[in-house]
Amino acid sequence: MSDLLTKRTVPPAVLEVVKGLQDGGFRAFLVGGCVRDMLRAQPPKDFDVASSARPEDVQRLFKKVIPTGIEHGTVTVVLRGEHVEVTTFRSEADYVDGRRPSKVEFHEDIEVDLGRRDFTMNAIAWDPNTGELVDPFGGQKDLALRTVRCVRDAMERFTEDGLRPLRAVRFATVLDFTLEPLTEAAIPKTLPVFRKVAVERINQEFVKLLLAPSVTKGLTLLASTGLLGEFLPEAAQADFEAVGRAARDEVIRMAVLLFGQPQPREVMIRLKFPNKTADDAAALVLRAPLPPAEPSDPQLRRWLSKVEAQRAPALLAVHEARGSLPAGFRARVEALLATNPPLTTKQLALDGKGLMDALGTGPSPAIGHATRHLLELVLDDPSLNTREGLLTALKAWKPPS
Repeated sequence: MSDLLTKRTVPPAVLEVVKGLQDGGFRAFLVGGCVRDMLRAQPPKDFDVASSARPEDVQRLFKKVIPTGIEHGTVTVVLRGEHVEVTTFRSEADYVDGRRPSKVEFHEDIEVDLGRRDFTMNAIAWDPNTGELVDPFGGQKDLALRTVRCVRDAMERFTEDGLRPLRAVRFATVLDFTLEPLTEAAIPKTLPVFRKVAVERINQEFVKLLLAPSVTKGLTLLASTGLLGEFLPEAAQADFEAVGRAARDEVIRMAVLLFGQPQPREVMIRLKFPNKTADDAAALVLRAPLPPAEPSDPQLRRWLSKVEAQRAPALLAVHEARGSLPAGFRARVEALLATNPPLTTKQLALDGKGLMDALGTGPSPAIGHATRHLLELVLDDPSLNTREGLLTALKAWKPPS
């Protein structure tokens, strides 16, 4: 057993559930991601228990059990306020729709259960009480080799569940592993099954890949295997290196990835990104042009007024990632923003009521024209933004006829 597998890293409630199942006469193991993470010396995000106990056995052994997925053998034990998921050892019949098995059969053999899993590194089971480690497909070896390899036959695994090819690329990206050649070669051949996957599931995997340090590797793999063309063809010619240089921020990286696209918001909404994320990224793409080389202060203020000052840091980050930010430009923008110049009509020292009083009129198009005129004046010279200065400017202004 690896020295990295120790009970000290397992929450007490999880250990108590495992022991309770074993005291009841059943086999019980920690499986999947938690074992993988411990073997990588990484803190697990969650702990899953697999057992020979059937759901009704688990319900009998523990006081509070939630039937979260009882038809698939999964229940959740609530112990000391903690939720511990327990799934019965099982095998799965044919996946008729490329998403879910047509039938689940319960077993008492942990190796049968591990044989249905996607990748070897996720097909390792560990008993924290006895120290028994079950690794029938060489998951530990693949972890040492930093390799993502399908359990048994890659074509079979990928035709069972169309999301698995994307998960393979996501794991290779997030963990900075390589794809085992046969696993990689199976992806283009199983794209018809991938097309059946719900967009919401694709989005969840893609966002994890997008935020990984090795995102350039991931995007390159998505493109070379054909996956990217299936769900995001607009990014086929994107600068993947630039995405990798960008800050690990969902909005900024999507803006870099979709740079130059005419309808970035529509693309992101199609991929089920939240509306705000799509709006923010689209604003960066569509307002991306920088002012002329070596702009004057008034030109710089007009640019900030157009792009909205609060978006300026993200927009600068997009241009930095793409290598299109002129030397010294960031410093000039930051210095100018530090002076808190008036950049919007809301920042004018004269509000709508003051304008109506000064012009002797009620709400009318003239008020809008006057407001825009005053903003243009203070963008040229922020010192004019006083009540007295704006009233003086109004005296010399004539509304358009």
